[in-house]
Amino acid sequence: MLDRLHTAFHRPSTRLYRTVDAFIWILIIASILLFGVELAVEPPNSSAPDWMVALRQSRAFVILDRIFIAFFAVELFLRILSYRPSELSLLRQTPLEQLRAHVWGRIRFCMHPLVLIDFLTVLGGAPALRGLRALRLLRLLRLLRNSQIFRYSNPFYGTFQAFQENALLYTAALSFVGMVTLIGGVSIYLVERGANDQIQHVSDGLWWALVTLTTVGFGDISPSTKLGRLVGSVLMVCGMFTLALFAGIVGQTLLRSVLSIREEQFRMSNMMNHIVLCGYEPGTRMLLDQVIGEINLDNQQVVIFAPGLRPEDIPPDFYWISGDPGKESALDKARMAFASAVIIVGARSLLPQAADANTLLTIFTIRSYLRKHTVAQRRKHHLYIVAEILDAENVEHARVAGADEVIETRKLGFSLLSHAVVQRGSADIMGKITASGAHSLYLGQIPGLDLPQPFKVVAAHAKREYDILVIGIHRPASNLEELNPPDDTMVHRQMRLIYLAQKAILPA
Repeated sequence: MLDRLHTAFHRPSTRLYRTVDAFIWILIIASILLFGVELAVEPPNSSAPDWMVALRQSRAFVILDRIFIAFFAVELFLRILSYRPSELSLLRQTPLEQLRAHVWGRIRFCMHPLVLIDFLTVLGGAPALRGLRALRLLRLLRLLRNSQIFRYSNPFYGTFQAFQENALLYTAALSFVGMVTLIGGVSIYLVERGANDQIQHVSDGLWWALVTLTTVGFGDISPSTKLGRLVGSVLMVCGMFTLALFAGIVGQTLLRSVLSIREEQFRMSNMMNHIVLCGYEPGTRMLLDQVIGEINLDNQQVVIFAPGLRPEDIPPDFYWISGDPGKESALDKARMAFASAVIIVGARSLLPQAADANTLLTIFTIRSYLRKHTVAQRRKHHLYIVAEILDAENVEHARVAGADEVIETRKLGFSLLSHAVVQRGSADIMGKITASGAHSLYLGQIPGLDLPQPFKVVAAHAKREYDILVIGIHRPASNLEELNPPDDTMVHRQMRLIYLAQKAILPA
């Protein structure tokens, strides 16, 4: 019997669990609707229809509400009863140890936030605690247990997990608050009783101590004696330490959960046609400056996808997603299937071969991810990948892995250095050509020109009509380019022109 109950309440993959869960969901929604009717007919300014008022005043309403609470109580009891502490399946124990494991395991299970919410929902059915019945709305958080809304990660469970992992830290902080509240409340009661009409019971002193310690200060109770004011002063100082203590604990323990919520929000957004920059190190900051010069960030979103927390030097115009782009399961966080282009930057902190290995893995992972993603199959244009390679031996490997364009940064830098010795000034010129804001290299096609035409005619037309200097042609089909071709080379419609200009003139 207990095995069946355990399956029904603790094994989401089974049919019995899904059946029981669906029935509980019906009860939750019905109880919330019932609570909505109760709120709608609350006097004195109720504008609810007559049938709703009649339903609220009928005895059936009260009976139905109690039935819901009874079902919730039975479901909670069975869920706790059928819980199996993990140590029972791992360790051989004596009967006394097993009993202790059952008791403490269930106590720990009851301390879970969602279980506590269920407890409060049941307590809201008691006449003296009817004010808690609004907590039944929190039972909607049950959706977090088996929902497919958060496909990558569940940020709410991340918050719960942060509390569980730092339970001792939160317990120590709350114990400090409780101890100071108890000492301050009893002290003010002993000092002020008989001299202050506002403090008649110990509960009055405890209420005043808690309000003072948390710096809320309602003002409904205040000390009237000098010794009482001294107690209040000490409690105020303790309140400042308490706020600092909790600010530090929350900031330290919930930061990762907050970041996961931001990542989940980005994954669930409708962002498309963005650029993903994979890999970021302190030396990559210069790349961001060049991206700002080349791309209008008001119209084009750029997402930096790299492990760790967001560095402080990244401009606010860039999105930051924490994750490993070399893991296929993490690519959904950056909406990789909807991106227009990817820039993969080599890791300067590693040896060139190790950095290139990470780059190759990232390229292969992205291409593998796209082949499996249904949305990627409907793209009009394939995802364009530009990869940085540090060792020239790995250039062809990067192309085989799926990179559309490979930049050999070290070879390019060394070539400029050696060439500048012979052709002095050439490095400065190339630096200006590759930088944004000056004459740079662009690729495009001339609209309105009947092709094919000889290269000489096309270049003259481009200079005359667009004031650009055509220096070569690019053949996309074979990914080959030809600089300074013979004048009689025929330029066809499918070819693109390589030209120098201060900005992109021809359509790509």
